[in-house]
Amino acid sequence: MIFPPHHVTFDRGHGRCETREITCSSQVADLDFPGVLQAFRIRRETTDLHGNPKRSETAYGISSLTTHQANPADIATLARGHWQVENRSHYVRDVTYDEDRSQVRTGSSPQVMATMRNTAISLIRLAGWNNIKQATEKLSRRLDQILTLLGI
Repeated sequence: MIFPPHHVTFDRGHGRCETREITCSSQVADLDFPGVLQAFRIRRETTDLHGNPKRSETAYGISSLTTHQANPADIATLARGHWQVENRSHYVRDVTYDEDRSQVRTGSSPQVMATMRNTAISLIRLAGWNNIKQATEKLSRRLDQILTLLGI
């Protein structure tokens, strides 16, 4: 598969530098995915602030958007947006609420607990908190504030 058009971004923050290069191709006839119109490759190179290599990874993806609907820069933005969802929701559920070690496994209970965690995260964010762990610790002992968040 040929990946001609590309887009490169560079970010510096959180004690590291990251270069992301995305290349896209509309030559997807060999791919057996319904609706696929583009394939893309994202290469991420991460270094510390002094340029020492820390990590290198390559990810591949597909899109149902045409090259006119989404160029490499657009695809890169969409891919980054996907990770924002991961970081703002799933990461918080895994780390703050330790969801991966949950013993709830039968029937609809896992879905109910996930919904409750998502609701708690959303309510905390709507209340203006950025640190979910801090908010959870503070609110866990304040039923009056929890009821206020719920509008009760």
